[in-house]
Amino acid sequence: MTNETVRIAAVGDLHCTKNSQGTLQPLFMQAAHESDVIVLCGDLTDHGTAEEAHILARELSGTRTPILAVLGNHDYENGTPEVVIDSLQEVGVNVLDGEACEIQGIGFAGAKGFAGGFGRYTLGAWGEQAIKSFVQEALDEALKLESALSRLRTSQRIALLHYSPVLHTVQGEPTEIFPFLGSSRLEEPLSRYPVTAVFHGHAHRGSPEGHLVSGQPVYNVALPLMRRLHPERPYRILEVQSEGVSEEELETAEQLV
Repeated sequence: MTNETVRIAAVGDLHCTKNSQGTLQPLFMQAAHESDVIVLCGDLTDHGTAEEAHILARELSGTRTPILAVLGNHDYENGTPEVVIDSLQEVGVNVLDGEACEIQGIGFAGAKGFAGGFGRYTLGAWGEQAIKSFVQEALDEALKLESALSRLRTSQRIALLHYSPVLHTVQGEPTEIFPFLGSSRLEEPLSRYPVTAVFHGHAHRGSPEGHLVSGQPVYNVALPLMRRLHPERPYRILEVQSEGVSEEELETAEQLV
C-alpha cells in the first residue's frame, strides 16, 4: 500500500452572478494548481438562476482537478436547485446531497445542512406546525449527512456542509443571527462517524476555525472571509495523508489503460 498526501482546496459562498463572467476562473485555476481536489461549500450562485449556474459552469469548465460541491441556501432561492446541479454536473462537478464518494483514498460526504441554533439554545420541535417543520428540515439534513458518512470505508473522511455544525466558526457574526447560521444537530452524525475535518461556508463574517466536541477541526471557508484573511490565496488548503492504493490495484489499472 502506497501512502500519499492529498491536498484539498476548500472555498464556499462564491455567489456567482450574471456579471461574474471571467472573475472566478482565476480563483479556480489557482486552487487547481495547488490541490488534488477542490471542494465548494454552497452558495455557489447568488439567486439560483439558470443564467448564474451556466456562468459558474463556464468558469469551472477549464479546471481539470476533481471538484466536489454542496449547495447552499442561495442556490435554492429561485426554487430550481436542480438547474444549478445539472449545470455543474455537465462540467464534471460532483454535487453531494446526502451522497458520498472517494477520491485518491479520501472519503467525502456532503449535505447542505440547515439552521436551528447551537447547544442548549437549539430550537426544539414544539408548538406551531411551522416550527416543527423548520426543525424537521434540520433533522432531515443531519440524516442525509449521517447516511453519506455511513457509506464511507476510508480511514480519512471529509465532511462538506454549507451551514455550520458548531458555534465557534459563526462567532464574529451578529449574535442575533447565530441560530440561522447552523445547527448542533449537524454535529451528531459527525460524532457517530468520526471525520478528519469539516468544511462549511455561510458565515461571511464568522471565524475561520473551530472544532467538534470530539476535537476534529471545523473550517469556515466562506469566500468573503477567506478574502479578508488571505487575499492572495482566498481558500483553505488542507493536506491529508491517504492510504493510497495497493501495488496490485496500480497494476490492474495500468492493464486497463
